[in-house]
Amino acid sequence: MRTARFPLILRRLLVVDAITCLAMGAALIFATSPLAELTRLPPDLLLAAGLVLLPIAGFMLVLARRLSPSPAGVRVVIAGNVLWVLASVLLPLSPQIDPSGIGLLGLMAQAAGVAMLAALEQYALGWTNTAAARTA
Repeated sequence: MRTARFPLILRRLLVVDAITCLAMGAALIFATSPLAELTRLPPDLLLAAGLVLLPIAGFMLVLARRLSPSPAGVRVVIAGNVLWVLASVLLPLSPQIDPSGIGLLGLMAQAAGVAMLAALEQYALGWTNTAAARTA
């Protein structure tokens, strides 16, 4: 019974990940100027990040719609999340970037959220693979 539920959990995690990508992408695209002023992050960087998030969210939704998400596809999502976290953590170290306190807090908060999603997706993928191997 647990094996049938866990792919559903993995699919739901992918949907949550996609929704957060869509929300963040829309915010970065449609509120670039106010967010740039508030965070002191370059507007071009915010806009580019927002534009990148939309197709990523689409990819996650395609994976989530499958009855059993492709393990390779899920690994791509997890790797992308890990790279996003690394970029978010390393960005303030760049000499060209001087975020405000709110900007730094925002970067670290979203990095923590994305890291949590990546960890949960990795756990769910591992559990799904282990359960599938037991039933085979």
